[in-house]
Amino acid sequence: MATTADFRNGLCLEFNNDLYTIVEFQHVKPGKGGAFVRTKLKSLTTGKVLENTFNAGVKVTTARIERRPHQYLYKDDMGYHMMDSNTFEQVAIPEDKIDSPEFLKDGQQVDVIVHDETGDIIGAELPHFVELLVTYTEPGLKGDTATNTTKPATLETGAEIQVPLFIDQDEMIKVDTRTKSYSERVK
Repeated sequence: MATTADFRNGLCLEFNNDLYTIVEFQHVKPGKGGAFVRTKLKSLTTGKVLENTFNAGVKVTTARIERRPHQYLYKDDMGYHMMDSNTFEQVAIPEDKIDSPEFLKDGQQVDVIVHDETGDIIGAELPHFVELLVTYTEPGLKGDTATNTTKPATLETGAEIQVPLFIDQDEMIKVDTRTKSYSERVK
C-alpha cells in the first residue's frame, strides 16, 4: 500500500482491476478545499492512457513488476520468441504486448516486464535507441542539409521511417523506439 505522497513517475498501481503505471502526476493544493493529485496513468495491459484525480492521502495498492533481460530470437505464428539471459528459458510474446516490434532484430536485448506476484508476462520494451542499417532509400543530394526535409527509408528489420536527405543506403542510423523516428547517424 502507498499513499499519494509516494507517487512518482514509473510507479505501478493496481487500479480498476488492471495494472497502471504513472506517466505524469501533479500535486494541486487549491486555495479553497482539500488538496488532490492529478495523474496520467498508462495501462500495462492495453497501453491506453487515462487521466485520474486522487484526493490527497488516499491509499492505493501498488503492484510489483520486474524487468528481466531477454534476447530476441525469432518470430513465428505463436509470437516473438525471447530467451531469458539468466536462465536460458524461452517464452513467446504476442506482438500486441511489445513496444515497437518493427525495430526488433535477431539477438537484440529487450526487457520483458513480468508481474512479480503472478508471474504473468505483461509486455516487452526495447531499448530507447537502436542502431539499424538502412537497406533502401533514394539517393540524397550533396549539400542538401539546410532544410528539414525528409525521405522514406527502409531499415534492415523491414520498418520504414522518415530520414533526412543526407542519409544514404547502407548507412547505420540510430532510431528512437519511443517516437519511431530517426535520431542520428552512427559513426
